[in-house]
Amino acid sequence: MSANAVNTSTLVIGQPHVVSPASSALASLTGFYFSLRLVFVLVAVRFFHRDPQDGVIAGLVLNYLLLAAAAFYAAGPSQRTVASLLRLPCFSWVLCFLGLSGLSLSWSVTASLPAAVAFWCAMAADTAIVVLLLRAAPVDSVVTSLIRGFVWGSCVIAAVAWALPSQSDLRLGDEELLGPNQIGWICAFAFFFAQYLIRSNCGNWTIQALLLAVTLLRSLSKTTLIAFVIGEAYIMLRDRSMSRRTRLLLSVSALLIVLIFSSLLTDYYAVYTNAGNQADTLTGRLGIWAFITNEGVEKPWFGHGFHSVWKVIPPFGEFEARHAHNELLQQFYAYGAVGVLLLIAIYSSVYRQLRRYLDASQKTFFVGMLLLVIVRGIADTEAFDLSLPLWFIVLIGALVEQSRNRRQVFA
Repeated sequence: MSANAVNTSTLVIGQPHVVSPASSALASLTGFYFSLRLVFVLVAVRFFHRDPQDGVIAGLVLNYLLLAAAAFYAAGPSQRTVASLLRLPCFSWVLCFLGLSGLSLSWSVTASLPAAVAFWCAMAADTAIVVLLLRAAPVDSVVTSLIRGFVWGSCVIAAVAWALPSQSDLRLGDEELLGPNQIGWICAFAFFFAQYLIRSNCGNWTIQALLLAVTLLRSLSKTTLIAFVIGEAYIMLRDRSMSRRTRLLLSVSALLIVLIFSSLLTDYYAVYTNAGNQADTLTGRLGIWAFITNEGVEKPWFGHGFHSVWKVIPPFGEFEARHAHNELLQQFYAYGAVGVLLLIAIYSSVYRQLRRYLDASQKTFFVGMLLLVIVRGIADTEAFDLSLPLWFIVLIGALVEQSRNRRQVFA
């Protein structure tokens, strides 16, 4: 094999790597923060009796501190050059989304422009932190460490959710500060991460995965549960590396969990159909979708800008929408037709790159995860970021590139 077979700007697979414990710890702390920040406002209000804004500020400060720490560790000689990072698959689309959302601040119809700027900077910082970590350490080290931290952070959220009193509709969460859909989504996403660690032989994560799965079911987040089942079903049906015994064990375990909670599911169905708040049901979402669509067509090309729903869209009864509860509609309202095309381009790019993944089993897994995100996006989404976070798209790009490099090395 020629000495030039692999460009020196990329990760050389055939050589051992000295992984900095500080870099691995920072990646784990980053993943832990990415997950745990969901409960910062809840903790500030319920445990410390502070204003909700204090929880938001704490989250933003920690975000910027992590960015500074990542910049410090990435300074000097590193695993990768800046040029190689810019060539990561899908990364150009991530930059396009950050650029469009950042430019939209100049025309954003928002309740607070300074707050919108701070939230956009935090979203950009998430991506920058991961990029800097990938510059400072090997891909596998960054991915596994960050995912470990994310799983542990989500387990803490699950524990907090179980400790809270049940809501009036029997679901987990806090009526004002931590919705069951938020709990369900973070648990579903983290379950896939725990599954990735198990499949990658990174230790035994069965207990954590079980806690996350049970908490997801207990959250009674309908959209996320449907998306979760579809994503997992795809993996079970398409992954040929999964043994029949494993498939049977997973199916029986899922059935047992559902049977254990069957009484709760029956009670919740009665509450949902007879006494549920329509703003929280599909009927309520139809109203939100209709309103968002009507508002969106008034600015069809570039939308209303970043952070233009919260405190701008009038409340629907007692329910105040933070986003459009549909990812396509959210992008259309915020960034117009350009945003919709960009969303389609990003997810299409991720899918195309995954098809080129060398490991067929991991490719199937990540496609199942993409299905989870897309199906969930039909009736729920995020206020700022995409349902498939920008920072995770960067990680996927790094894994795909590493897979290609390994194919070149061993060809």
